[in-house]
Amino acid sequence: MGYSDDKRLLVELASMYYNEGAKQEEIAKKFSISRSLVSKYLAKARSLGLVEIIIHDDLIHPFQRLEQKVQKKYQLKEVICVHSIGEESLNKRLGIATARYLSRIIKADTTIAISAGTTLHEAAVIFSVKNHLPNVRFIPMVGGLGREHVSLQSNVICELLANKCGGIALELHAPITVDSAEAKEVFLSQSFIKNVLEEAKHADISLVGIGGTPVYSTMTKAYLAKEDGMKVDFTNGEIIGDICYNFIDEEGSVVDCEWNKRVLSLEIADLKKIPLKIAAAGGKDKIKGIKAALTNRLIDVLIIDEDTAKFLLNEYI
Repeated sequence: MGYSDDKRLLVELASMYYNEGAKQEEIAKKFSISRSLVSKYLAKARSLGLVEIIIHDDLIHPFQRLEQKVQKKYQLKEVICVHSIGEESLNKRLGIATARYLSRIIKADTTIAISAGTTLHEAAVIFSVKNHLPNVRFIPMVGGLGREHVSLQSNVICELLANKCGGIALELHAPITVDSAEAKEVFLSQSFIKNVLEEAKHADISLVGIGGTPVYSTMTKAYLAKEDGMKVDFTNGEIIGDICYNFIDEEGSVVDCEWNKRVLSLEIADLKKIPLKIAAAGGKDKIKGIKAALTNRLIDVLIIDEDTAKFLLNEYI
């Protein structure tokens, strides 16, 4: 029987290496074998389950198991969780996580379609890359001209991101909404709007926020309050959130309502075709909207907070 078949010997060898801190040369000398055989036997001990290496990363990565469970349940490419403590600073923490993720995956010649909102603005402010990326393009997916919430508008966020990496930012010269469905058709037929949205359709990556129950949505609430004759029924429970300023139902489908007939943004069907779709959102008011977007496969990478993750898993107490 060779050394590699002697489990007691493998345990003794492994104990010297892992528990006592002996060097492989010392072990080789004691057992009169070569250093390469020591390495081989240590690997054998691990393969037989005699040695189990556990990395205690809870302090530096406390949400790994939670992320994996959400990722598996909703068949996502990646999930990133942040702490839920301190609701007033949640958007900033989500923005930091989003900026870091974008910095990690961004490559030369990438085209990124951008929505609007507080979290994405936070991400743009924090975003940074090591290398100059002059061919990276940032394309707005939603309208947003006007004085309302200027810093949260898609054009502004695209410009901030482009400035941080030396890339290119296109501008969508369009408001969020227009006066009628007929006016929307006219606007969308204009080349300076049509061409930008066409480029957004063919982006490599999309980055969006997700709105919660419309009464909590800062942008839609502000614009709806100013729109004469805009009739949107929020009381029947059909509308549970918005993505790219399109109100969606619990299946993640576009709701047949006046707002959606007037809003100027990339269509949900076109968003769905973008190869890598990143969404950053959190908080109890947005859980239904996030779940709806997941149901309709509008998200590939989800950046959320711990409590939202637990709600999505039905584990929140």
